[in-house]
Amino acid sequence: MNSDHDMLWRRCAYLGRVLLPLLDQEPWRQGRRRERLCAWGIDVAVGERLIEVLTALAAHAVAVDASLSASECEALPLSAVADAVTGKQDFELLAGLPDTFADDRDDIAVKVFRLHAYKGDQSSLQLLRLGTEVRRTLAVLAARASVRSLTCRDILREADEAGLPQ
Repeated sequence: MNSDHDMLWRRCAYLGRVLLPLLDQEPWRQGRRRERLCAWGIDVAVGERLIEVLTALAAHAVAVDASLSASECEALPLSAVADAVTGKQDFELLAGLPDTFADDRDDIAVKVFRLHAYKGDQSSLQLLRLGTEVRRTLAVLAARASVRSLTCRDILREADEAGLPQ
């Protein structure tokens, strides 16, 4: 696997992992999200992990489409990631992924996403709902920001400042 391609995925995966902890700095948001997941019949742990991987897949798909390197992907506007998460088909989000992942958690999460995507019916509806949840999360984080057009770099910097683990 190309090291820059691996780095690109790792940056996108990190973005996915820090999204919910940053959102949950307002603790009531976590409760509401978990209520929605339960109402949709989605296990909270599975749903939150799929939210992470959906974010990573969307950021990765946008970066690959634009032929961006790992360092360049940080300049992606969050709006582009939000558009991709709800605007791209599942197979488009999976295109261009590494064949193997350095982190077993990422490998398992992508496999779970694939299972949901290919299963259809209720699973596809759940992915659609989770995509909407990602879009909502990105919108909340963008609304909090003092900058005009929030980028992935801004989110990653905020995660670093909050001391979130890489």
